[in-house]
Amino acid sequence: MDGGHEIAVTGEEGCSTPKHGGCKISTAEAVCPPPPKKKRQSGGAKRELPENGYFRPPDLELLFAMPQRR
Repeated sequence: MDGGHEIAVTGEEGCSTPKHGGCKISTAEAVCPPPPKKKRQSGGAKRELPENGYFRPPDLELLFAMPQRR
């Protein structure tokens, strides 16, 4: 066979797991990475009010006026 490895198949057992050292999974690769860190929450501090105040359009109330029901 290639590489000098032999595969032994006996009767009803079928195939078996290779026991060669080159076929084993190293334990260093089996360690999971750490979980991702949580992001900092922004906007926790209160904002200052604008110096000139907020803009108040004169027709703002007309946008939200409720029509009368009949």
